[in-house]
Amino acid sequence: MAGQFGLSSFEGLNERHDDAMTDTVVRDLAAVAEVVYPSAVSGIEEFVRTYAGGLPDTRKQKIASAVTELNDYACRTHGNRFADLPVGDRDSVLRAMAVDRTGSSPDGNIPERIRYYVVNQLLYGLYTSPMGSRLLGIENPVGHPGGFESYQKEPSQAAFTAEDQTDE
Repeated sequence: MAGQFGLSSFEGLNERHDDAMTDTVVRDLAAVAEVVYPSAVSGIEEFVRTYAGGLPDTRKQKIASAVTELNDYACRTHGNRFADLPVGDRDSVLRAMAVDRTGSSPDGNIPERIRYYVVNQLLYGLYTSPMGSRLLGIENPVGHPGGFESYQKEPSQAAFTAEDQTDE
């Protein structure tokens, strides 16, 4: 599909699974990603499964705990698990919890923990992957080799501002 940034063919992520990253937790994380990722991104669930599966076990447990809190809130307010809601309702749930406006803290209140362990973790995973970083115009994110060809290219003129260019 033209204009899509597929995440299904990413490299450099180790796939590890444990009890904390169940299929249900991955499905819930992918449901959050569908809300917070740009619409041009595809292959979200596979990306989330591989990315989250490669995180340290203690981080996975914290993420699973934050997802449980998100689901508890969604069930109380909308009568269903977060992933089972339509995308618009998922967005409403996150906004009603103020996840879009709150700070990010691993030890904070529920919205701060959801922001820290779920939303920010998903965004970090996306924008540090090669496909996700291309959305921002970064060809080679830190930690991902770009190969010999990318290092041989001169910077594009668009990368320079008027202040950088001086007449001599």
